Amino acid sequence: MIVLSRADVEELLDVGALVDALAPAMADLSAGRAAVPDRTVAPVPDEDALLLDMPGYAPSAKLLISKLVSVFPGNAGSEVPVRQAVVVAFDARTGEPAAFLDGTYITAVRTAACAALSARLLARPDASVAAVFGTGPQARAHVRALPYARTLREIRVAGREFERSRAFADEMSGDVPVRAVASYEEGCDGADIVCGATYAVEPVIRRAWLAPGTHVTSIGYNPRGREVDDATVAGAALFVESRRAALGAVPPNLDLAEPLERGVITAEHVRAELGEVIEGTRPGRTNPDEITLYKSVGVIPQDIAAVSLILAAARERGRGVTVG
Repeated sequence: MIVLSRADVEELLDVGALVDALAPAMADLSAGRAAVPDRTVAPVPDEDALLLDMPGYAPSAKLLISKLVSVFPGNAGSEVPVRQAVVVAFDARTGEPAAFLDGTYITAVRTAACAALSARLLARPDASVAAVFGTGPQARAHVRALPYARTLREIRVAGREFERSRAFADEMSGDVPVRAVASYEEGCDGADIVCGATYAVEPVIRRAWLAPGTHVTSIGYNPRGREVDDATVAGAALFVESRRAALGAVPPNLDLAEPLERGVITAEHVRAELGEVIEGTRPGRTNPDEITLYKSVGVIPQDIAAVSLILAAARERGRGVTVG
């Protein structure tokens, strides 16, 4: 078994390759080829936090993994990530432990890479301006992943504090210019792709701010809050990783759970899973002016795709510490 540090994982995981690898992973999920048991949850009431265990198996990767994730929303705005994780991987042919590796970076990058994949599948063909809301690790990963899915001329960023957003934009600018804006509304104005990567209590993505034809991605989770308003959820063509995971998430993601509970939408409002769009069994965008919404809750095949790439690169480069 090899042990890989966060530095190893960051060096070995190719974000562009991951965006590509997630397409067959999501297709496997929708076709029922991947094993995705329900996650188990251990609440930490004193901190309003959670520990999640997410096991899974993907035959295409010949990999069996379990990921432990802590979700501590109180860390938002600090140097400590809200989500922290470790992954244990097993050889699916023999059951032997294959690797123990840091999962915090994997969680951020696979989430952003799947949001980028959704933009590749669902944004208008001429989409060239993206807005990313948030300034933490998830937002950072989104800024890095989106250019692998679309040719962008600008990425706007917005957060709770403009000075922090400006420092973030200066740090992240590269081949694609990154510009800080003063508000979420300004970020939405004229953007073709709007990505929520926040821990918002009140929605930072609102239907009144979105132009016709916008593609929205939302990965935010706050046990007491919302990232997207009802009007956007109800008025958009809704896409998810898995109906079962999105509509029955434990703990619930309020962006979908609240509209479902109040009858704003029903389960039939989901147009398709991403894997169904990839396989061609369900439609994606049907006209240039419709708003499309990809709401992510995270599923283990995304992690399996990432871990598979990391382990292949580690073996090729001789990285990691062998134990056992």
